[in-house]
Amino acid sequence: MDTADGRNALGEFLRARRELVRPEEVGLPVTGTRRVPGLRREEVAMLAGISADYYLRLERGRDRNPSVQVLDALAEVLQLDADSAAHMVELARPKSRRRQSLPRTERVPDGIGMLLDTFAVPAFVQNRCMDVLAANRLAVALSPHMAPGVNRLRALFTDPLAQQLHMDWEQGTAGVVAQLRAAVGAETEDPRLTQLVGELSLKSERFRRLWARHDVRRWEGATTRLRHPQVGELHLRREKLVVAGSDGLLLVVHYAEPGTPSATALALLGSLCATKQEATGAPHPDNGPRR
Repeated sequence: MDTADGRNALGEFLRARRELVRPEEVGLPVTGTRRVPGLRREEVAMLAGISADYYLRLERGRDRNPSVQVLDALAEVLQLDADSAAHMVELARPKSRRRQSLPRTERVPDGIGMLLDTFAVPAFVQNRCMDVLAANRLAVALSPHMAPGVNRLRALFTDPLAQQLHMDWEQGTAGVVAQLRAAVGAETEDPRLTQLVGELSLKSERFRRLWARHDVRRWEGATTRLRHPQVGELHLRREKLVVAGSDGLLLVVHYAEPGTPSATALALLGSLCATKQEATGAPHPDNGPRR
């Protein structure tokens, strides 16, 4: 099972990515039975213009300081996109030059907490490990997995309700794991990440397979399709904005294109949420510790 402790992060990445490249995709003939998925080590070395012995040392962690030229050649052979290539370069940087891991004070700024309450759309704040730290009422009404204290990654892979809610669950799970890789970068020694990856690798075969691929995707806007039990199908845009001055916190906002059925459904959810609050006097969702 792939680990998250960073002992040989570059080697693990190289191995995982070469196993995803088929020989015919790089112009190599396929003859006989191949005992390994994807490319063999010696094939990667040949195509990258380096010795097989040197590539073996890279993959086994005995040499962790390849030159820029070698990394560029490997990125081309392994067919890495810009995000994955940048991730590989980060993994190859000497550890002494990486940003030192400091004790994290994941404090949601007071202004961001107040801003959440002004939004007429679902919005919440999450950290790198996808723990929800703060949320407005409409976010919690849209999904219980957007409530403060919930880890969205854990919920997505272990709660059956998540698969019912997310109409594009398979595509969404692949994307969120790749985004987690991008969010943590080379800082794979984070004990919270190690614990979360270990837990989900045991509980979810799909997570285990996706994490082992080492896909990397930067945070970006996307469309998500939800099947809400009260207001029906929703097609919402999702934007993730970096909270300035924080250590990797993201403000996540869901909204609908004006004039669409989804906009009508989201407005109805807002009305239901407001009516429930007035009827019950329910307090605002706990926006979590602001340490």
